[in-house]
Amino acid sequence: MVGIRETKKADNNRRILEAATKFFLCVGYDNARIEDIADSANIAVGTFYNYYKNKGDILLAMVSMQVEEVLAAGQQVVEHPPLSVELALSTLIDRYFSLSLVYFNKEMWRTAVATSIQRPETPFSQRYTELDKRISQQVSALVRRLQLKGFVRPEIDVEAVGEMIFNNLNMMFTEFARDDSMSVDELKRRVVWQHTPLATLISVPS
Repeated sequence: MVGIRETKKADNNRRILEAATKFFLCVGYDNARIEDIADSANIAVGTFYNYYKNKGDILLAMVSMQVEEVLAAGQQVVEHPPLSVELALSTLIDRYFSLSLVYFNKEMWRTAVATSIQRPETPFSQRYTELDKRISQQVSALVRRLQLKGFVRPEIDVEAVGEMIFNNLNMMFTEFARDDSMSVDELKRRVVWQHTPLATLISVPS
């Protein structure tokens, strides 16, 4: 019985997230109604509230799901990095940004970023900050791995460099979300261009 109950809960949660994604993308986060999400997920409104308190909770679940996939893709680069700092960073950037619009569009990212800034005391903001920190730590882990392999200068503070790279990634992604005309490919090109001088500075001379 426990297995059946857990399977049903997981199925309900999947259908809620799928329905919410559809409505957020089609009518926008502000215009999406919980009643319509529940109806599309084929559950009662009361059942919806057993899973999420409000739309913000759904948005947080979607952010978490998106970032977990980004981290999983990034971990592959950390574990098997290309054998140059410039190529390793550009590969990581490509993995991060290629997954940025799988579940979200730019309007949804703007809502998520604004919510995290405007309500810093909320679980949403705290979780969002935690996810950002994990990405920053992963960038540092890549720099550390490259340092251990002899590609990054030994005196380089990998934590500082990782935070520097992440902060620029974060700033540029915010600019991307704000600018509806900027494509993902343009975002990647600009960020790789910005990070190329840094990669040269921290690399061991060949």
